[in-house]
Amino acid sequence: MTKTNRLAHAARRGNLHPSWPAGLLVGWLLWGLAGAMLAAAPKAAPGPGIQAPPAGDILKTLRREHPRLILLPADLERIRQYAEGNADARKYLATVRETGERMLGQPPVERVLIGPRLLDKSRQVVNRMHTLGLLYRLDGERKWLDRAVRELRAVAAFTDWNPSHFLDVAEMTHAFAIAYDWFYPGLAEADRALVKQALVDRGLREAEKIYRRNGSWVVSAFNWNNVCNGGILSGALAVADEEPELAGYLAAAAVRSLPKALASYAPDGAWAEGPGYWGYATRYTVVALASLQSALGTDFGLGDLPGMAEAGVFRIYGAGPAGQFFNFADAGENSGAEPSLFWLARRYQNPAYAAAARRAAGARPSALDLAYFDPQGGSADLQRLPLDRHFRAADIVFFRSDWLTKEAFYAGFKAGDNKANHSNLDLGTFILDAQGERWAIELGADDYNLPGYFGKQRWNYYRLRTEGQNCLLLDGGNQDPKAAASIVAFHGGAARAFAVADLTAGYAPAGAVRVWRGLAALDQHRRLLVQDEIATQKPVAVEWGMHTRATVEVQGRRAILTQRGRRLRAEILAPPEALFTCAPVTPPPPQKPAPGVSKLLVRLPEKTAQTRLAILLSPEPEPAAAGPVALQPLGEWK
Repeated sequence: MTKTNRLAHAARRGNLHPSWPAGLLVGWLLWGLAGAMLAAAPKAAPGPGIQAPPAGDILKTLRREHPRLILLPADLERIRQYAEGNADARKYLATVRETGERMLGQPPVERVLIGPRLLDKSRQVVNRMHTLGLLYRLDGERKWLDRAVRELRAVAAFTDWNPSHFLDVAEMTHAFAIAYDWFYPGLAEADRALVKQALVDRGLREAEKIYRRNGSWVVSAFNWNNVCNGGILSGALAVADEEPELAGYLAAAAVRSLPKALASYAPDGAWAEGPGYWGYATRYTVVALASLQSALGTDFGLGDLPGMAEAGVFRIYGAGPAGQFFNFADAGENSGAEPSLFWLARRYQNPAYAAAARRAAGARPSALDLAYFDPQGGSADLQRLPLDRHFRAADIVFFRSDWLTKEAFYAGFKAGDNKANHSNLDLGTFILDAQGERWAIELGADDYNLPGYFGKQRWNYYRLRTEGQNCLLLDGGNQDPKAAASIVAFHGGAARAFAVADLTAGYAPAGAVRVWRGLAALDQHRRLLVQDEIATQKPVAVEWGMHTRATVEVQGRRAILTQRGRRLRAEILAPPEALFTCAPVTPPPPQKPAPGVSKLLVRLPEKTAQTRLAILLSPEPEPAAAGPVALQPLGEWK
């Protein structure tokens, strides 16, 4: 965002610095008026339109023989060659074999719901079909097929695949699609018929009902769209030669629906639901694109939509140096493997994606890590990426000191939109890693089966409320659930990097006139300054908070945090009357407990209508060149 646009944005929101001269105020208000006029103008559609062929034509280029989904025979040969000549691929194959051997002794899943969901069972079956199917295709051993058939017979006998929670159906459909396609030559005729009938009746026919009524996930912009379309599309293509009318209808409907969700990656690949749901959505986006390409020879331009080529960049930045996500929204903290990065690396010829995929897989690669494996890329490709990045698609900023060490400085800072799917009321939250430890943590999601978790009680739960984030609290209340915030200034650089977010709309319930938060990475990304500027219509109680697993020793205007022998000093630079306190985090049952977590707090002693808070977080020992920090108004950060 240019400086002119940032000022216009601030003027439109009424968020003008109280010290700005009157002449500048007039000028900026005029810029704001111009910006408002531009904002009112019609906006272009996000990216090129996708023209799906009609249902009767979309299957004209169908590959008739099996297997036709995702991995063609040439892909199997590629995997074999990598496993012979590449140490990582050889290790992946050994790990996948060990996983498959364990599966041989495990019983098939049973139809047992957790809350309203069968989803954990669907995911188990997906994982088993990927693993057993890949091993069977690589070595042809009968034991993999026999174990898969036991699973398929059991799941085909379920009364249904829980269509009331359609993710369950979509993932199970994908599992059966992979099984039908990858095991096809070895399946007995009766088992082949059983698998196909279950796939059609419990998966595809249920999806047809939802497409025909234009149901919620068909028009959604978030992960349900990617997952449901990807799962159903793979199922339709698996049986397209035998059920051409049904498969043609479903394939055309999926290709028409997917751009609604893929537009959420634009312009730079970020995902507003958080990094965990980026992974979930992207895995099934890859299923959709790879299945279309392998079965029909084209993805109809879906993979070329804006943001798709950049999607892997967000996953790379979203994981910290010790493998922990900036887990905003309903996201878990541990990042884990991400096989989609391998596929994206090959599709978009981006070696940094493959390098990041190998780092993410670590010692626990999955079958898809082997299936999508790409040997390109290395540390040098990661080091070419900027250390600091602002993602406009979700208004998230990342800072880091380097790409290669687990002890690197790493901070994530969120503006974003409280209306985004899976959002918490977390505008302005941040995390901090340094010295191999996470000092400022996000608690992440609670139990999805809590009463009203996705309904009227959502904002009553600690982990989702504003007080459960590393955010300001004004008069102890939540941010506006309908509010959005934006990054109004950003600068990346080795000596000093910063971002400023306009959070005013989030604090409208407290009468906010202007609430800005700035984060600055100082001294070659060694110290973090968190600075807030608050102006309200009437005096309010102001509280600053940061969640941590560290042991905290409060020393008035300083606090010392300790973890595994490492230390971080927190220091209040402003206002002069502020002091630290610390309190344990104890969400009441039935919410999940937070053992070992406390909240470092600054509560101003008196209500105020205008103040500036500045907190400096410094790992000890401090860098030799570190000196006192001269505070400047956020509007003057340059």
